[in-house]
Amino acid sequence: MWFLWLFLLFCSSGPFTEAKCKFPAIFNFGDSNSDTGGFWAAFPAEHSPFGMTYFKKPAGRASDGRLVIDFLAQALGLPFLSPYLKSIGSDFRHGANFATAASTVLLPNTSLFVTGISPFSLAIQLNQIKDLQAHVLEPNHYGNLPHPKIFSKALYTIDIGQNDFTSNLNAIGIEGVKQYLPQVASQIAWTIKELYDMGGRNFMVFNLAPIGCFPAFLTELRHNISDLDEYGCMISYNNAVVDYNNMLNETLHQVLDVLQDASVIYVDTHSVKLELFQHPKEHGLLYGTKACCGHGGGAYNFDPEVFCGNSKVINGINITATACEDPQNYVSWDGIHATEAANKIITWAVLGGSYSHPFFPLSKLCDLQPIG
Repeated sequence: MWFLWLFLLFCSSGPFTEAKCKFPAIFNFGDSNSDTGGFWAAFPAEHSPFGMTYFKKPAGRASDGRLVIDFLAQALGLPFLSPYLKSIGSDFRHGANFATAASTVLLPNTSLFVTGISPFSLAIQLNQIKDLQAHVLEPNHYGNLPHPKIFSKALYTIDIGQNDFTSNLNAIGIEGVKQYLPQVASQIAWTIKELYDMGGRNFMVFNLAPIGCFPAFLTELRHNISDLDEYGCMISYNNAVVDYNNMLNETLHQVLDVLQDASVIYVDTHSVKLELFQHPKEHGLLYGTKACCGHGGGAYNFDPEVFCGNSKVINGINITATACEDPQNYVSWDGIHATEAANKIITWAVLGGSYSHPFFPLSKLCDLQPIG
């Protein structure tokens, strides 16, 4: 398997230990795919069964356990990233996480309480790190803040854009969404340039997942049977994602031409996730396009009326979307987000460097630690 050698390296687990690494910190920007508690710090309401696998309780993550950003931090010998919005118990000495669930690249033109889109867009997250740096550079700064030189040495990760792509799909269709996707890619590029001006030099930008394989979208988005491929994924939606990813990659190449002393890395996690959806059993999993946590059973186990962990009275009957007993066998946790098991496999691929363009083997830059 393509991740076997990495599995042998990282299969054992261990506590946080500082390791020899080029990157003493990570600053992350994103949405629910990498949010480690920012959204729930701003809007406290998290509940079980989220976090059931690793944390044994809700931990601000849209999964049963750890996310790719968690595994990445562990591999680099860093602690889990504290959410910037969390006021209690946060430690930013090794970086910060500005990601929040439901965030978009573009500024939202609606309210969280109307459409579910977070107010913490990428531009707001950028302002937050600028605010953090301003406090760090004050003569008598205090608290668990990073060293001023951290900003030039850190690894900057950007994993956002999924909500820009999917939030209007049902309303305006693929062609409607495509009209503003160039702005999404351009905004990410502009953000990198802003971070560069702050001292940042190493950037990893994750592309979009194959949303045509997500149980939630297979349930909610309009499509014909003829639009399903042999693996049960929607061809048209996945093709549209590939088009955007190619545009994002080209945009990042243009950024690299301007910022020649920076590393701007396009990370193709799309290919890894697509492989897991298409061939879960080849990677130690059982279910690709079926959610672990949901309601309704069937091929997808996703009910748009009642999300994972929630209850609702439907036709006089109290319905609860519950979690499976074996999330380690699933790619999809709740129909939209990945399980810890899938996130671990994705991280192995990222650490190897072969899914990064240009090639970016973190194993050559850091004494990688176990992520079991």
